[in-house]
Amino acid sequence: MTSYDTTSRRTKKLAGMNRRGFLAGATAASVMIVKPELVAGSQANSKIRMGIIGCGNRGVWITDLFMQNGGYELVAAADYFKDRVDRLGDKFKLDAAKRFTGLNGYRKLVEAKPDAVVIESPPYFHPIHAMAAAEAGCHVFLAKPIAVDVPGCLTIAEAARKAAENKRCFLVDFQSRTDEFYRESIRRVHAGDIGPLVSGEAVYYCGITWGGADVLAQDPKNPENRLRAWGLDRVLSGDIITEQNIHALDVATWIIDDQPIKAFGTCDKRGRQDAGDCHDHFSVIFWFPKGVTLTFASKQYGTGYDDIGCRMFGPQGMIETHYAGQCFIRGEKSYKGGRSPHLYTDGAIRNIADFRESILKGDFSNPTVAPSVRSNLTTILGRMAAYAKAEVTWEEMMRKAEKFEFDTSRLVS
Repeated sequence: MTSYDTTSRRTKKLAGMNRRGFLAGATAASVMIVKPELVAGSQANSKIRMGIIGCGNRGVWITDLFMQNGGYELVAAADYFKDRVDRLGDKFKLDAAKRFTGLNGYRKLVEAKPDAVVIESPPYFHPIHAMAAAEAGCHVFLAKPIAVDVPGCLTIAEAARKAAENKRCFLVDFQSRTDEFYRESIRRVHAGDIGPLVSGEAVYYCGITWGGADVLAQDPKNPENRLRAWGLDRVLSGDIITEQNIHALDVATWIIDDQPIKAFGTCDKRGRQDAGDCHDHFSVIFWFPKGVTLTFASKQYGTGYDDIGCRMFGPQGMIETHYAGQCFIRGEKSYKGGRSPHLYTDGAIRNIADFRESILKGDFSNPTVAPSVRSNLTTILGRMAAYAKAEVTWEEMMRKAEKFEFDTSRLVS
């Protein structure tokens, strides 16, 4: 399995770079508007040739959305498991010669030279797959979370920079960021409608989410079983705070528009009894610049209450957001907002359309990358603090750059 040097000069520079610095560098080097006919393989009257890495349930689902868009042609697919790549390939009538399996199937896919690569593999592999696609000169459409550890996040940042330098698009698929009510509510907060932010809370409450528990229980140490049940595996998923809870923390960091300074937290597994090693609840306090504090709580067990929400308070009001629910501002300058009940699907559809539009316009500013790196690192900071049940600073997290390791020696290459 490829590893990445986290002590390189560029990585050290990225480790100390804040959001504004990242955006400034990306914008200066990457915004290039060119005529559609100059974007290789992506003329306005042609389809974008795409390959997909990761053919599980979400891989099939999102491939269907790409096909419904009408602007894409599926030319290759890769997954470790043959049954998964065949299920997707059969559904979309993909030539058997363009179905790649095994640990290195992704390499064969990028060698097939699609215009764009859609990545829906387990998050542990996202940095490896995204870098390979970027180095091959492909546009990249990446599922969240972008990575499971600090080195992975920095690799994604480098892959996105490489894509921009090669005049390629790189989009991270967060649905909330596409929603008109989220956008307008947060725009108003940034304009000062509730005054300077003081404190707030973010939550992600849900029931048991992942399947594969039966397969994992047969042999929890078998790497293929772990791959089939990766959502229950701490290393492959990043634990629930990174894999799932990132939706809430992404919105919180979007509203605050900054990265946290430090965090203190706790976590445990008491509500679920599966063979996986992910925790089923987290509680974390984050401290941000300018004295802003955020309390965060999540659960992934039980029934009775579900929510992915965020509330932030200022002297003149408050903003409240709920995934697929109401988004609004209440206070001196209220905004009634609205709800988008089909956000999960509609947001992905909008991102797929935006991805194609950026490719055709030759817009390589790739604005979704920097906030995705920030929110992903925020989840890792919270995870580190919760694992240690101690205070951990952002600087300490970046300095340690702890890397998750998955032993692939028993897997088929």
